[in-house]
Amino acid sequence: MNPVELAKNVYWVGAIDWMTRDFHGYSTERGTTYNAYLIIDEKVTLIDTVKEGYRRELMHRIRNIIDPKKIDYMVVNHVEMDHSGVLPEVIREIEPEKVICSKMGHKALMKHFHQADWPYHVVTPGEELSLGEKTLNFVETRMLHWPDSMFTYIKEDQILFSSDAFGEHLATSERFDDEVNQDVLMYEATKYYANILTLYSPLVKKLIQQVKDMQLPIKMIAPDHGVVWRTNPGKIMEAYSRWCVNEGNGKALVIYDSMWHSTEMMAKSIAAGLLDKGVNYKLLNLQVNHRSNVMCDVLEASAIILGCPTLNNGMLPRMAGFLMYMRGLRPTNKIGAAFGSFGWSGEAVKLMNTAMKEMNFTLVHKGLKVQYVPEHEHLKECIELGHTVGQALLDIREGKEVEEVI
Repeated sequence: MNPVELAKNVYWVGAIDWMTRDFHGYSTERGTTYNAYLIIDEKVTLIDTVKEGYRRELMHRIRNIIDPKKIDYMVVNHVEMDHSGVLPEVIREIEPEKVICSKMGHKALMKHFHQADWPYHVVTPGEELSLGEKTLNFVETRMLHWPDSMFTYIKEDQILFSSDAFGEHLATSERFDDEVNQDVLMYEATKYYANILTLYSPLVKKLIQQVKDMQLPIKMIAPDHGVVWRTNPGKIMEAYSRWCVNEGNGKALVIYDSMWHSTEMMAKSIAAGLLDKGVNYKLLNLQVNHRSNVMCDVLEASAIILGCPTLNNGMLPRMAGFLMYMRGLRPTNKIGAAFGSFGWSGEAVKLMNTAMKEMNFTLVHKGLKVQYVPEHEHLKECIELGHTVGQALLDIREGKEVEEVI
């Protein structure tokens, strides 16, 4: 096994997880990686570790380069267990001189591992630490996406170790951005942002400005998941700059679930109304689309139209679960509308409207309900709903104000 070198004396020593398919509710069909990095200098430094179960893979890669006992410093950029799960065993084996972390990182480490006697070195934002020929600089990135998060930067090599930012869940034998399929790479990077970082978009916006203000030249971005951006780090920076301001792509999503196809009939007619207005759309049935894949589309869509029949005075479980998931991520700057069939009560539309109002969507239709099976006139009303949403998107494109109806 040949070591993977990012720059002279800077190595990737992480682990590849080909098996995981669920990351606390986020589907990871292509697996993931837990990236760790080793810097050989007068003070040998390990940046981050791996998830429990992958310690041997980490240590094997380190031993191919150096005796682990020679590691002096360990940097903990992020305390989440997929990067720190093996920390107690690794610290016991290495016996480092320093465990470097942020102020909040120290608190998190104490609450996770309860080890007051570890040789903590708490860094302040902007602090520099010489390793010999190389110098580390630390950037606090609190709440991106945990309170403890920070970046570590090597000044001489211009490499930014970005913790959970700029990554993607992707298991691959290739380690660099220029070695993998670009469509797959950007899809997984989009999905990662949509499902992990959307909630923190205002902080991402501040961070990107902060990095610009610091005028850090960045030759390479090395995240804790996925590939290292060595050829085109500007590509992921540009994408984050767009995602963090909730810039819509002008498209509409019709996201729905259906019991006996009545709500599905309504969904298809609404889609026809969108197309009449020249608005591109995507039909996403929650029965066959995982919520984390749907969020990937939500990130860049301009309009969200939700459809669900009423069940037991509420919504079908898949729609209820999806709304709970989406509300947690708080996508913003969207046009919204709701529809659904019902038998004898019909609460689902009101519940979906309430959820969208809580996310500050602009509701352009009061909602459309149809009892049991839609007839021709009902489907014409669905087409009109599609026209209403489509027209709102066209108005936004022309810079016009859109009136909220609820």
